[in-house]
Amino acid sequence: MKFLAITLIVHAPDPVTGVRKPTRERFREVIDNALLAEELGFDGFGVGERHERPFISSSPPVVLSHIAALTSRIRLFTAVTTLSLLDPVRAYEDYATLDHLSGGRLDLIIGKGNGTAQRELFQVTPEDQWERNAESYELFRRIWREDKVTAAPRFRPALTEAEVWPRPYQRPVRVWHGSATSRESVDLAARYGDPLFSANVTHPIEPYAELVRHYRERWEHYGHDPARAVVGAGTAGFYAARTSQEAIAAYRPVFEGNLAFQRRLGIEPVFPTLEDFVERSSALVGSPQQVIEKVHRYHARFGHSVLHLHADASGLPADRHRASLELFQSDIAPVLRREIPDPPFPWAPVGTEDDGTGTGAGAGAGRDPHPEPASGPVSGPGPDLASVADSEAVPATSSTPTDR
Repeated sequence: MKFLAITLIVHAPDPVTGVRKPTRERFREVIDNALLAEELGFDGFGVGERHERPFISSSPPVVLSHIAALTSRIRLFTAVTTLSLLDPVRAYEDYATLDHLSGGRLDLIIGKGNGTAQRELFQVTPEDQWERNAESYELFRRIWREDKVTAAPRFRPALTEAEVWPRPYQRPVRVWHGSATSRESVDLAARYGDPLFSANVTHPIEPYAELVRHYRERWEHYGHDPARAVVGAGTAGFYAARTSQEAIAAYRPVFEGNLAFQRRLGIEPVFPTLEDFVERSSALVGSPQQVIEKVHRYHARFGHSVLHLHADASGLPADRHRASLELFQSDIAPVLRREIPDPPFPWAPVGTEDDGTGTGAGAGAGRDPHPEPASGPVSGPGPDLASVADSEAVPATSSTPTDR
């Protein structure tokens, strides 16, 4: 099993102290958390994308490029890239550049995104956001693979034998699909043979498990090898301590602060008490053995091979947050790595321009890890691609890669 640390770069008052850090300090904290994740042995670090308060994650390529310059091993994830809001040509240029600067350490998790304010900012409507996302994904993946592209998209000017630079380092980049509530986004991932990342944050396990089951069903429907279907999953919170009593006591102020914040926003909490949150949500709060057992329970339903934790302290004192992550890496991760398989592809750059393979290294030598779907490529948003991602209301303090 592989482990990511992820942040949406929430810029809100601390749920315990009520103090909001200056913007520059908040960004510095994100960078420090990425460096800590690499130091402690996490396999990836993800940065979300939001274009509305209380988030300041509007430019993940810039943040990830800075992290790339300061790290050498850890893979860099978007969580998620909101393609429904972006020009796929500009998105390609940004991420192809980051792909080179990071030495091929980039993975993308894509999704529709949500939020009325950011839709209005980009003049996207609830009626067209699904089709925009589908069209952007279609064009983005073509640009990544083809040296010249001709297309007549609906939501941006047409391209005629267009060359987009730089050409990428990874051939192609690995793209995951964030999933929260929609079968459409799950179907798109299965159609293209792409991995799925389940939100797994806001609700109990059942709706997420159903979508993962549907993903595997559609994966086989499109003729892919069942053994190569890959699922990642988020967590609603994390704090590990030597005993469950210590973990619950330390996490209670964080939970209660977040609960109050949700209620101020008019969001009725799904889990009204800490005990209910720990029992029924995906939160990993407890002793190392309790955390291990809960991950196994979720794995029995999802079959996931990648797990994300929150990169941010989110109200915990910095020393406790670090100690909890250190305990995860010393007592929890080794057990899960031993007992749960890794994804069936190398955790390394997909076939690159350096090795001359183009498409081989990411998911099996000599073949594209993201083949065209069974229905074949399309030049525009066909009827089967009208919906790519879905919408899930996520509290502002959450940190998860979803299509939302």
